[in-house]
Amino acid sequence: MKDSNSLPAQPKKTNLSLRKVSTQKSSKQKSYRWLWVVTGLTGVALLSATAGAILAMTMASAPLLQRKLSAQDAAVFSKGDLSNINNLQLPELTRPVNVLVLGAKVLTSDVSDEPPPGQRNLGYQALVNSFEGLTDTMMLVRFNPEAQKLALLSIPRDTRIEIPGHSVGKINEANSVGGPALAARTVSQLLGGVGVDRYITINVQGVQALVDALGGVTVYVPKDMKYSDDSQHLYVNLKAGKQHLNGDQALQLLRFRNDENGDIGRVQRQQMVIRALSEQALNPMTLARLPQIISVIRAYIDTNLSVEEIFALVAYSSRVDRSKMEMLITPGEYGDIETYGTSYWLPDLAKIQVIMAQHFNLGLNPTATSMPPSRVRVSIQGTTHQAATNWINPLSKAGYSNVAIAEPYTEPLDTTRILAQQGDVASAENIRRLLGFGEVRVDGNGDLNSDVTIQLGRDALRR
Repeated sequence: MKDSNSLPAQPKKTNLSLRKVSTQKSSKQKSYRWLWVVTGLTGVALLSATAGAILAMTMASAPLLQRKLSAQDAAVFSKGDLSNINNLQLPELTRPVNVLVLGAKVLTSDVSDEPPPGQRNLGYQALVNSFEGLTDTMMLVRFNPEAQKLALLSIPRDTRIEIPGHSVGKINEANSVGGPALAARTVSQLLGGVGVDRYITINVQGVQALVDALGGVTVYVPKDMKYSDDSQHLYVNLKAGKQHLNGDQALQLLRFRNDENGDIGRVQRQQMVIRALSEQALNPMTLARLPQIISVIRAYIDTNLSVEEIFALVAYSSRVDRSKMEMLITPGEYGDIETYGTSYWLPDLAKIQVIMAQHFNLGLNPTATSMPPSRVRVSIQGTTHQAATNWINPLSKAGYSNVAIAEPYTEPLDTTRILAQQGDVASAENIRRLLGFGEVRVDGNGDLNSDVTIQLGRDALRR
């Protein structure tokens, strides 16, 4: 990829076009030059060969790092190229890629013993634009062009693990004591030695700014949410129902934890928002917002991805069938607080091994055979308890003896969702064939105590 600095010096002219070339020699404009080119082509030729040619000449290839990685830390991540540009097209993903996503919530006390001037008398811990703190969010995302799939595995922040070179603790501590490289090593250790190619760290302010830059997000808030925490100035006040949330409201939804599922409930809501953003963000209106989006990336995101690689990942994601977007949660259970002294998520290593084989191509891929019906834990969620109860008998006749009625699912659905809660697609497909309706998803937003969760839609009423 040629850099503009390799071009011969231009003679001084007074006409407008050459003054633009001369102006582009400033370092700041060079770093942003590709933005106005892309924006100018929005809705006309963004995906054309012409736009690809311009991007090929102007796109930055250096990682967008905001933290300095030592040579030892940089070696934790793969060195291979992720993308290339052929035939004057947009960047293309050339191989499967694992990206670790870290969401940091950094308070004043996390980065300084003494609060900065102007914050000393606030009476609460202010959020700061940093990447050094605990990670409230941890996800490993696999972009797999070979299988045309995208898999996202959420790792609960309270997962109990021995952090390499440190003591046993919660996995969200890894970033605060050793940065993204130690976080990647810890995640790899938990997940059976999986490789991590790149990382992205975004802080709380960045999430809010990114949602606003995307024009908000439309989601179904599952229930009324009200919560106050004066120590962090966190005030949640959301009503149940489908609505369009701005950045502040989306952050309220993502940070709310005051329910029966604790941190796992928040993980489920994170996945819900990510799925909603993925379904609505990649459109011409979003492309028109590219300058704001890149401004957010540069201000609030630390990553060893380059702009070219980001474009390749986004372009690939836009083409993936949403039915092949898999969302999983690290299997496990809550530990007894009296035993461990604090709240821990205890990972189930055997189930993790199966998930990593089936969805991340790690190790020997077990044959995708379903469990016998008698062993499959099935939960049914209807808009009412009675609606769910109606389907116990058909399942029991087919040998599904471990069937439970879960809390009602309040979102009105046209099509029943049959969720492979633990990634067991084969069992979910068997249930879909038995029912004769619905769609199968690999999704962790069902009942945590199930292998398959059936969320009944209007199509069930017609049976």
